[in-house]
Amino acid sequence: MLSIKNLSKSYKNNGKAIDNISFEIKEGDIFGFIGHNGAGKTTTIKCIVGIHDFEEGEILVNSKSIKKKPIECKKDMAYIPDNPDLYDSLTAIQYLNFIANIFNVNKKEREDLIHYYADRFEIKDSLGDMISSYSHGMKQKLAIISALIHSPKILILDEPFVGLDPKAAFTLKEIMNEFCSKGGAIFFSTHVLDVAEKICNKIAIIKGGKLITTGNTDDVKGNKSLESLFMELIENE
Repeated sequence: MLSIKNLSKSYKNNGKAIDNISFEIKEGDIFGFIGHNGAGKTTTIKCIVGIHDFEEGEILVNSKSIKKKPIECKKDMAYIPDNPDLYDSLTAIQYLNFIANIFNVNKKEREDLIHYYADRFEIKDSLGDMISSYSHGMKQKLAIISALIHSPKILILDEPFVGLDPKAAFTLKEIMNEFCSKGGAIFFSTHVLDVAEKICNKIAIIKGGKLITTGNTDDVKGNKSLESLFMELIENE
């Protein structure tokens, strides 16, 4: 569903932010992308979703090139950044309908999905409120709902648990598992290693723009915790 082949990205005067990385995410995968601040996680994600251009390599979304067919690729995926910027001058329901209109989601389908996810994240009674009145956690919930409203095949999430209370984080983990059980795939970066260890069937660890290791979670970590493996790999590199 998502294939990264020999991807490299440079910034002027700063060298390579991503250096020849490759991995593949298939149907049903929850793929955790792990690294410290500045390791290249967000840059990789922004290349995948078409925000950043890149000099070398290839990114394929359902066998389509993000460079050659960006609109078709973006129809198949949804992206939630680590600090989503929403339209504060809209109400939550106006914002969700705006996103649904972009993706041509019909009235019945959008209403069902909005009701379902707003109920699960416990913000249904606040959908008529201005987004400017929302807390950071409520904005994060709204961003998640907006990402799911067009029933994407792939979710690209950058630190999705930041700002969520424990109950909302548990709900998100449930939704992620349900999404992949129905044939979707998820690629997400996180600092929360115990969450990654519990829900990811595949992981990759990145440092200085280079992949240190990648593969099935159980194979990569062996008999160690993901946290201890991460610290060991980071210190030894």
